[in-house]
Amino acid sequence: MRRLVPNAFALALAAAAMPAFAEPVATPVSYTAGDTTLAGYVVHDPAQGASQPGLVMVPNWMGVTDSALEKARGFAAQGYVVFVADMYGEGVRPANAEEAGAAAGAVYADRPGMRARINAALDTLRAQAGSTPLDVERVGAIGFCFGGATVLELARSGADVDGVVSFHGNLSTSLPAEAGAVKAPVLALNGADDEYVPAQQIADFQAEMTAAGADWQFVNFAGAVHCFAEADANAGPMCQYHERSAKRAYVMMDAFFDEAFAD
Repeated sequence: MRRLVPNAFALALAAAAMPAFAEPVATPVSYTAGDTTLAGYVVHDPAQGASQPGLVMVPNWMGVTDSALEKARGFAAQGYVVFVADMYGEGVRPANAEEAGAAAGAVYADRPGMRARINAALDTLRAQAGSTPLDVERVGAIGFCFGGATVLELARSGADVDGVVSFHGNLSTSLPAEAGAVKAPVLALNGADDEYVPAQQIADFQAEMTAAGADWQFVNFAGAVHCFAEADANAGPMCQYHERSAKRAYVMMDAFFDEAFAD
């Protein structure tokens, strides 16, 4: 299925708002991981057909926000059933960078718990098959920044998904993948000028994925820094949208999933 380049989210959303089209539906979903209650959203566009691939989408460190839901609606308008994962817990919604850093730091500090929460999100997406057009045989995961790091942990955990794409995510982990553990193909998209992802982290990630026997790709985008794929990113010189790189990254994502879902 050929999709729009997601840099055209605004065009897709504008089209969805026209009378001839139904706007993607965003429905809150409560679910649990261990003793923690989480609050995500399932987003889909009924007009896109009866059999749609699914994506678990993990937002950046601000968590489940209006901006994250807008991104999810953009993907839904292209024919995905999207589950916006909550990695923090019901009611934990950072209001600023300081609160986001504390919330993300707590999740990073507990990698087994992190993996449990993202796997719970995956299970929750699959459970939507009866109430959405989801095709459970075609499911992937994507994430942005903190979310990118999270979906890499999903891959490391051995989750049975068709593919994982990290947009400008942290690549390090305290629980490196074991040999043979990574079942999903991995695409890591990185800004070449991202100071939060130094050269040693990249080298360690590549060595880890190779040792694990993973099917992995790593792409550096010249001139791009952290947050480069998020059109509303403007949090200083090291967190900026980079249109050229974003367009290319989303084209790569589409090609990656087209191949993964065809297998």
